[in-house]
Amino acid sequence: MTEASRSFVGVDWDRVWNLTLWVLQALLAAVFLLSGASKFSPRVVFWSQLFARIGIGQWFRYFTGSLEVICAVLLLIPKTSAFAAALLACTMLGAVLIHLFILRDGSAWVFSGLPLLVLVAIAWRRRRLPDSARASMSVH
Repeated sequence: MTEASRSFVGVDWDRVWNLTLWVLQALLAAVFLLSGASKFSPRVVFWSQLFARIGIGQWFRYFTGSLEVICAVLLLIPKTSAFAAALLACTMLGAVLIHLFILRDGSAWVFSGLPLLVLVAIAWRRRRLPDSARASMSVH
């Protein structure tokens, strides 16, 4: 087998994984930016009604919206993407638990659960390790 054919057949899975995560991060950033911003709009009655059913108060809607907008931006910055993904994952875990135990609205938890899984993968892959830990994880 020639050198050219070997490089063509070989796939750099780290690059594929990295590119896939960046695409997912961009998509999630757009979703959280739109979702978070819509929580501030008085014309989107859905959020007011949903947070009223939760029973904590409308301040929680504004807090959640702010967190989603800020984290959506931070998700696109390499140095802050792991932190943003972890924070959004905690938010989505809270949403899953609220759908299951407070709202009891059937399978609506799935809409929070799927982003939760992707956010956990992003947070795990983008985490910053100390140089000593990174060296021990590298394949020799």
